[in-house]
Amino acid sequence: MTLSNLTVPLVGMVDTAVVGRISVADIGAVAVGATVFSFLFWTFAFVRMGTTGFAAQAHGAGDSEGLAAAAVRAYAMAIVIGCVMVILSMPVRWLGLLVIGPSEAVAPLADTYIGIRIWSAPATLVNFVATGWLLGGQRADLVLALQVFINLLNMALDLLLGVVMGWGLVGVAWATVVAEVTGSGLSLVLTARIAAKRGAPFRLAAVRDLQAFRRIASVNTDIFLRTLIAVCSITSFTAVGARMGELVLAANGILMLLQTFVAYGLDGFAHAAEALVGGAVGRRDLRAFRAAVAATSRWAVIVSGCYVAAYALFGNQIVALISDLPEVRQMASAYLVWSIVLPVVSVWGFQLDGIFIGATRTRAMLVAMAISGATFFAAMAILVPLYANHGLWASYLVFMVARAVTLGAAYPALERSLRG
Repeated sequence: MTLSNLTVPLVGMVDTAVVGRISVADIGAVAVGATVFSFLFWTFAFVRMGTTGFAAQAHGAGDSEGLAAAAVRAYAMAIVIGCVMVILSMPVRWLGLLVIGPSEAVAPLADTYIGIRIWSAPATLVNFVATGWLLGGQRADLVLALQVFINLLNMALDLLLGVVMGWGLVGVAWATVVAEVTGSGLSLVLTARIAAKRGAPFRLAAVRDLQAFRRIASVNTDIFLRTLIAVCSITSFTAVGARMGELVLAANGILMLLQTFVAYGLDGFAHAAEALVGGAVGRRDLRAFRAAVAATSRWAVIVSGCYVAAYALFGNQIVALISDLPEVRQMASAYLVWSIVLPVVSVWGFQLDGIFIGATRTRAMLVAMAISGATFFAAMAILVPLYANHGLWASYLVFMVARAVTLGAAYPALERSLRG
């Protein structure tokens, strides 16, 4: 799973590297566009998270019909939500640029990028569902294959359209659309065949089960609100940085890309925890639950230490690979220390997210994120006026600490629920 996840930020690195040799404004536009789509897609990431929990518990209980039905309902939700995003493309672009507030040089480029990439929305959410369902069904090998295929195709198209054909920012955006659409078709075919081989093919009748949808709605509402708070916090980070100037926006975009590598790398262990914890909860097996938590957490902490070492030793060289603009490199280097510290802090929140998603204890996740989000905004209000961009990064660090502390406080109750 970690290898699969790491191909995602590699796409972001190639995107930024393709435009990073054009201008500071192009780097900023990709950063703004990435923030808008992080807000959109991760707000609706409940289609993956909820699917993983339901699929893992159905798999653990040996319920093939329930496993197939979980996919059908989630695919239906994903396609509808994605199509609504495309229909609302104009207000999405307007609102995204209004909230983030990029400079006059960045805004039209970001608008172009968002206007093209929005067409990938239904396909992206379908791929979210496929990832969640395969994880829940203990087929992480196929998740790896799908993600590597989609992301390598994206990177190849980045180079073809963005560099060889000279389309630049426009080519990068279309590369993502083509890769996501191709991947979604493959995902639908693959998951349908797996369900059929298990003796429970996909049936459209599953979308008419209102009682099942009520439970999904309850779980997904919690995840939706929790994720909305998280992406609002991260979007605010970008927006506050954008108001400090194009150079800070570009540098923060590159450093946030390094944090994205951390998030996706460590999420590999969180996703493993989702599947293993969900299976243990489905069997009501406390010993297996504890073993899953211990094994995945141990490796997550080890890998977080590797990130710290890599960024401490090679951080400036990584920044130089992404952009050859001297002013951007210098600005990013000034704030690199935050990228070095963050992995060993953020690992705990990521890992606990996976544990609680697998157990479908989503209300606790919502409460924890609400407290963490409030803490983040309070920290920004105090630290940014005092320390500018260093204060912004310090606030983000506080946000990650709060996520770990709040979910950690809820963990004992989760274990007690399995004893009963």
